[in-house]
Amino acid sequence: MMQAFRAFFSHDGRIAPRAPLARLKLVRRFAQGNDGMTTVEFGLVALPFLALLFAILETTMIFFASQTLETAVADAARLVLTGQAQSQGFAPSDFRTAVCARVHGLLDCQNGLQIDVRTYASFSAINNAPPVDTHGNLQTSSFGYTPGSACDIVVVRLMYQWPVYVSMLGLDRLANLSGSNRLIMATAAFRNEPYGSVSC
Repeated sequence: MMQAFRAFFSHDGRIAPRAPLARLKLVRRFAQGNDGMTTVEFGLVALPFLALLFAILETTMIFFASQTLETAVADAARLVLTGQAQSQGFAPSDFRTAVCARVHGLLDCQNGLQIDVRTYASFSAINNAPPVDTHGNLQTSSFGYTPGSACDIVVVRLMYQWPVYVSMLGLDRLANLSGSNRLIMATAAFRNEPYGSVSC
């Protein structure tokens, strides 16, 4: 194909003087050449394929992080449910350490993980709506650590803002928070066991 291209043009870039039939043959050879077709096809297919592959990998990581958080909230909530956190005098930092021991390596636990432990008068009074404002910002001002005592109704919530990179490319709608982040939330609602000498 390149030989046909060079034969069609002279060294100074002008069309080489040839008979019309010869020019027609050169044009036909140029049009039928397929030397670089594989490279062009790969270039057309590679970008969408790599973007789709990256979206699949990121979605997998989000689901894996969500499952890890679900396991962590179940394990950490058991410390409150059985009264271990209360009897050992857990401070919020102690409870965070117990949670972080279950999610190490995957999440930025000390800085990114939000923990909310609170008591309720009844199960019907529980409001588990994600604390997100209309601008997509996570509202953590009301979060606290109130594990309650025996027979109290307690809700333990763990929340993490996972950065979504595929959303920046406009390929996916994984982000549900501002700043191209996705809120991952895990919840455990339960009534504390009647530990100690208390009976429910």
